[in-house]
Amino acid sequence: MILVTGISGNLGQAIFQYLKTHGADVTGGTRNHDGSAQTQTRTLDFDDPQTLALDDVSTLVFVSAGTAEDDVVIGRHQNLITAAEKAGVGHIIYTSLADHGDHLGFALAHRWTERRIQEGSIPWTILRNGLYAELIGQLLTPVDGVITAPFGNRGVAAIPRQDLAEAAANIALAPKKHAGQVYNLPGTRAITAKQVADRLGTDYRPQTMAGLRSSLDAAGLLPFQPDMLMSIHSAASYGFLEDTTDTITSLLNRAPLDPLIIAANSARQVG
Repeated sequence: MILVTGISGNLGQAIFQYLKTHGADVTGGTRNHDGSAQTQTRTLDFDDPQTLALDDVSTLVFVSAGTAEDDVVIGRHQNLITAAEKAGVGHIIYTSLADHGDHLGFALAHRWTERRIQEGSIPWTILRNGLYAELIGQLLTPVDGVITAPFGNRGVAAIPRQDLAEAAANIALAPKKHAGQVYNLPGTRAITAKQVADRLGTDYRPQTMAGLRSSLDAAGLLPFQPDMLMSIHSAASYGFLEDTTDTITSLLNRAPLDPLIIAANSARQVG
């Protein structure tokens, strides 16, 4: 059986639904499971090792446990990997962060998790996912008809979430073919804030980093979140997120989606 973690999130849910559609023996794990939403789900709380029952799992699609301080995320990931090893899970597929993501404020927990999996006893596949085109669109949402996010004039190799979900699902359907592989999966093209603005028919007038910091500090975010968001804007502004690859194409049974269209649609929906 295939188990997909984090199905209360968009990526986990998309992987889960794709596998169901293709007739896989799949179940989903979520810490918020109430026992009534779906028959093919189970409680899986990374903070509570007693919920991590994996004895019937042949392939574990391990979607990261979400944003928190590094020690919290690493502790959660350690719990799940240890439970998988004790249960004799046959393969782990981990959704990590693209190579160029080392400049981002949430990279450390991903790199630690990769190392822990690679040093463990279970065959593995690492998916180094690029930033979602949907996320970039949200960050570039116009305010009063103007995009002010400080993304500079460089590109971001954003990738639609659905492409990443289908790639992960395709690997889960034949994991042995991908054992020991680290796939770098940014988008196949880099998009700019100006391109998103042009597609929306709005202006792009980026504010300063100090202005962004001030607005984030006033937004009532969790303490670690402003630095994570600032790191995305800084890395994008100075061209550290624009490296592209065509690797995703080899993992899909179709052409990749256009990240500019996805990003613009996301910005339009939020706005």
